[in-house]
Amino acid sequence: MPIQFQFEPIFAESDRIIDGVLLTLGLSFGAIVLGLVLAVLLVAAKSLLGRWVGLLVDAYVELMRNTPFLVQLFMLFFGLPLIGIRLPGTEAALLAMTLNLGAYATEIIRAGVDSIHRSQLEAGLSLAMTKRQVFQHVVLMPALARVWPALSSQFVLMLLASSICSFIAVPELSGTAAIIEQNTFRSFETYIVVTIIYLALALTLKVALNWLGRAVFPRVSSVDRLDARAEAA
Repeated sequence: MPIQFQFEPIFAESDRIIDGVLLTLGLSFGAIVLGLVLAVLLVAAKSLLGRWVGLLVDAYVELMRNTPFLVQLFMLFFGLPLIGIRLPGTEAALLAMTLNLGAYATEIIRAGVDSIHRSQLEAGLSLAMTKRQVFQHVVLMPALARVWPALSSQFVLMLLASSICSFIAVPELSGTAAIIEQNTFRSFETYIVVTIIYLALALTLKVALNWLGRAVFPRVSSVDRLDARAEAA
């Protein structure tokens, strides 16, 4: 018996789908901005504040990168009430996404910082710049330029990982899909539509991040040109 697709009941829930998409975008963009800020602060703390702070940052990164995102989400949503902190599902989801992305972004940015040639640091210090100024002006921006493609990929992955937040009844796109499936009993059609939407969101975000990277960072930074000349010499 051939499969008969019926998308009309799905399209009838378009308002609910749009709300789910908007919440997915809100969570994703919020986590991207907050996670990136957190990562930069942690890398700066590790670079400027000494060994013990660096060990704490490493412990946080290893904890978040080596445990499932779903477990982290459950720990925040179900665990924090045990110590008197109750977060709505959306806020718990944003916090979990920020902490998870912050750990991965910290490791990516750290790799970019480590790629900066030591001669650039010495040159900055020789100009009587403080360590904070060297990190801000000599290290951070070239490091971000070098690792922007990796960061962009992580941002897209976080957008897709937002679907896990449906497990704590957050009505983002996947949570909305579950509701529509229950209302219409059209599982296959529901997830065909949701798959297409996720694909469109991911590709659009990828293109936007590539454009942003070209606008904010030069294609070849001054540090890269200096390194290339040094290697040629």
